[in-house]
Amino acid sequence: MPLAPNFPVMLRTEDGVRIDAAHTPSTRSDLGIVVAHGFTGGWRDRATRRIVHVLSNHGGVIAFDFRGHGRSGGESTVGDKEILDVEAAVRHARVIGYSKVAVVGFSMGAAVAVRHAGLIGGVDAVVSVSGPARWYYRGTKPMRQVHWAIEQPIGRWAARMAKRTRIARGRWEPIPVPPHEAAALISPTPLLVVHGDADTFFPLEHAYQLYEGAREPKRLWIEQGYGHAESAANPELIRRIGKWIGSNLF
Repeated sequence: MPLAPNFPVMLRTEDGVRIDAAHTPSTRSDLGIVVAHGFTGGWRDRATRRIVHVLSNHGGVIAFDFRGHGRSGGESTVGDKEILDVEAAVRHARVIGYSKVAVVGFSMGAAVAVRHAGLIGGVDAVVSVSGPARWYYRGTKPMRQVHWAIEQPIGRWAARMAKRTRIARGRWEPIPVPPHEAAALISPTPLLVVHGDADTFFPLEHAYQLYEGAREPKRLWIEQGYGHAESAANPELIRRIGKWIGSNLF
């Protein structure tokens, strides 16, 4: 089945970073869905394109590359300033006429979606898929590899060469509000936390910490056999997410 057509868009954040994005219209003109990808991902990735295709049956979709990723400018701060990237996409969705806007984030994008909703706001629903609840987690081999890529010069070089991901040097100063604390600030906007029991990056404790940190309205879906983020998301799960968004907004 061919993927839904998308139309390139160039956005600019409040701090002046150019963000490469695409708009996939839908027959439903009142709902816009912003898709926030995971670390080293992008809107052109096949897995993300398939997610956009399924979500476009529920609303128009704005997908984009975070700063430091793909064709966007700047450098990745791995979840800190990226809330400004989401804000640029949400603002664009409003400008082109969507009366309701939801954000669906995966992994790093899930952390950013939660932090954006809590610290900036202005969205109507938030979905966190495979998201971390806190920073500096090294309890799994994949996350130790992620930290190597972020913290070591050779790791940043490898991420740039292999994944077209440019990572800012140095440590956060100050340390950003972690997702589980930002989750407490989202209410009364509805929050859906989705996590797999086969996630090799973040164990289920992250989903529980996010969920427990949030106030109502909130939902928690623990998906049996589901791995991590975009690459593991099947069309049925994405359809259920789209239906959840619609049922909470209309």
